[in-house]
Amino acid sequence: MNNEIWICAAGLGLSSLLGSALGALIKNIPHKWNDIFLGYCGGMMLAASIVCLIIPSVEMLDGVSLWQALLGVIAGVAIISMLDHFTPHLHRLSGLEDMEHHSTKSANRVLLFVMAIAIHKFPEGVATGISFDGGDSTGSYSLAIAIALQNIPEGMVVVTPLILVGIKGLRVLLVSLSVALLETVGVIAGYMLGEISSMLLPFLLATAGGAMLYVISDEMIPETHAHGFEKLATYALIAGVMTMLAIEKFAE
Repeated sequence: MNNEIWICAAGLGLSSLLGSALGALIKNIPHKWNDIFLGYCGGMMLAASIVCLIIPSVEMLDGVSLWQALLGVIAGVAIISMLDHFTPHLHRLSGLEDMEHHSTKSANRVLLFVMAIAIHKFPEGVATGISFDGGDSTGSYSLAIAIALQNIPEGMVVVTPLILVGIKGLRVLLVSLSVALLETVGVIAGYMLGEISSMLLPFLLATAGGAMLYVISDEMIPETHAHGFEKLATYALIAGVMTMLAIEKFAE
């Protein structure tokens, strides 16, 4: 395995951790700004799920094979829907008290959201690894730089909501490292598996996109519209969509 792969894998992981470090600077903020921030994050993830995951999946397939993308989206929704069933029991992992209160409910939503982000990191890394396997290093580096830029705000998206609901520093650090490691492993797997990865990639990308769409619609938007700041959260969501589109455009 050449040095380019190791550099790329490490770079993507470190860019995610950089975003997490920036997100860790945010401590306690009023509910109004919490809803605005989560709305903005939701907008970024909404754009990423469609532009960075589902559309590329569709573009990799011909007309006869489009069912793979549809099946992938359905699989992503099903996976997170099943996880949603179990998240009421996951607040113990966050270190919060075992009781029904707003913080625990918010933690369940945040944990589900973080899971969706983590799920999409692996196929994103696989896509980068496959590009290096094809031999076009210039295009591969361009793709890696685009993903690294995207990883910084995504790293913030992972960490900040966890901190805001009261999850302690060590657990937040472990979550950040796990999410970054998933993408790093994905890069190496995509490069090593080569042709097998390229065949599975459309399905994996669509699965990740479907998972993120479910969480945004079922958890993030309702949460940001539950405290009287829904218009501000909506404006923030639109701003988040435009931010992610701008990142994608300028990283091409």
